[in-house]
Amino acid sequence: MPGRQDMPSTVARSSRKAQDTWVKTHDSAIKQYGAGRRASQTAYAALKHSFEKVGDHWEVKAGGAKGPSDAQAATPRTVQRTSHGGVDTQATKAHLLEIARRLDIRGRSSMTKAQLVTAIEKANTAATSKARRH
Repeated sequence: MPGRQDMPSTVARSSRKAQDTWVKTHDSAIKQYGAGRRASQTAYAALKHSFEKVGDHWEVKAGGAKGPSDAQAATPRTVQRTSHGGVDTQATKAHLLEIARRLDIRGRSSMTKAQLVTAIEKANTAATSKARRH
């Protein structure tokens, strides 16, 4: 399966269910669109419907919520929108605060929801970078 070989490290560090979601969608997208960026983007969009990125891996969304994590995952590919790197922008502020606590983000209690999303995205990127170095 090409998806297992092309799997990003953040997905590889995630649950078997997250890995299977990514691989199944990726392989299907390769059949439809061919290998390359579009297949990976499609796999990530599918992953973001049930999972959110926390640190260097993907976890099931709180409460088993399903649906796009951000506007980019909800729109056709032709519409250009900002992606938030797997942070569930549709989550409640309380949930984002809990994720920020787990990631030890300083100043989280005084942040707005938008600031939390940005801080979590930054912390996730740093955690992924650190995990790839080791």
